[in-house]
Amino acid sequence: MLIEKENTNNNANRRATWLELFYDLVFVVVIFQLAHKLEEDISLNGFLGFLALFVPVWWSWIGAVFYATRFDTDDLGHRILVLLQMVGAAFLAVYVSDAFGEGSVGFALSYAAIRIILVFEYVRTGNSKSFSSATPLIRQNSIGYLFAAIMWIISAFVPPPFRFVLWGIGLVIDFATPIIVGRLHPQFAPHISHITERMGLFTILVLGESILGVVPGISHMDSNIYSMLILGLSLSISFSLWWLYFDGVDGAPISALREKGKIGVYSLWLFGHFPLVVAITSVGVALSYIISRTHALDLSYIELWLVCGSVALALGAQGVLHLSSAYSYLYTGSVQDYRVSIRWATYRIISAGMILLIPILRIPLSPLSLVCILTAICAAQIVIDLKQHPYHRQPQASK
Repeated sequence: MLIEKENTNNNANRRATWLELFYDLVFVVVIFQLAHKLEEDISLNGFLGFLALFVPVWWSWIGAVFYATRFDTDDLGHRILVLLQMVGAAFLAVYVSDAFGEGSVGFALSYAAIRIILVFEYVRTGNSKSFSSATPLIRQNSIGYLFAAIMWIISAFVPPPFRFVLWGIGLVIDFATPIIVGRLHPQFAPHISHITERMGLFTILVLGESILGVVPGISHMDSNIYSMLILGLSLSISFSLWWLYFDGVDGAPISALREKGKIGVYSLWLFGHFPLVVAITSVGVALSYIISRTHALDLSYIELWLVCGSVALALGAQGVLHLSSAYSYLYTGSVQDYRVSIRWATYRIISAGMILLIPILRIPLSPLSLVCILTAICAAQIVIDLKQHPYHRQPQASK
């Protein structure tokens, strides 16, 4: 029987549990494998394949997060089911590098297993009197996710390319399910502090992968000022992306959902995180190429697109997140916060456009020149951030 620890949706101090953090560790491996797959093929087809595989990986993580933020219990049954999901995620890591080849059957069955276990969690919760008011949401989520999982299971017995068509159908059902139950989201809105922390933790996870893309290059570099400068500037790009996200993105869209029932801005905030984490992961791959091409006279056209496109997408995605916050403040009546968010969104999107001009115009740049330009643009965003957060300019006593 489910034991409800507390009404977590009303707990202002709700934080991620140790089990959730343990769950995230498995996805570190999955993201690493995805990044390695992109590193092996940085062509347009390679990036599109990387992007396509990132969707079910991210969505399987999202499924566990949104179940936990609404119905998390710390009983034995819940722990066992989460650990089984972790096993499924581990198999995702095994098969993701060849998911469009020999590993496609294993990848499909691994994803299906994660989703079926999630359905078991919802059914189990639905049988508890503690969450009887959430029965409509639980029922519709269970049915939708089950049908999606069935599509993935069937795909394992269908030859390519029809196998991948069934993957697409399964993902459409997966994404359509929360849209269909949209009217129930305000009533069972995710916890503000918990869900923002969880999205932030996944962002930290992929930022770690971007650092991992830079560090291995150190062992192959000559110990000279030129090489160390490129390394330092490359790391500063990842640091800038961390700074801009955690100082500028908040949970205002969730507040708009809970208080005003605004599903649109909430959905924009949620799905705006997907291009962000994709971009940050590819930034790591791009920076590893920068490190490996330290002494090149200029980067190839494909490499320019990988580096510039990744950083531009990361900044543009943050612009979208700021827009979602801005629209949220319109509904909650904070005019000053609305103006600040619009300003930030404008800066991020303009910066992304400036970066994209480099590959569009085919501007020949050496690795050092390119990384200097990208670092300068990211640093300019931080300077703007400092104007909004003056307390960063001087030491503050910890609270």
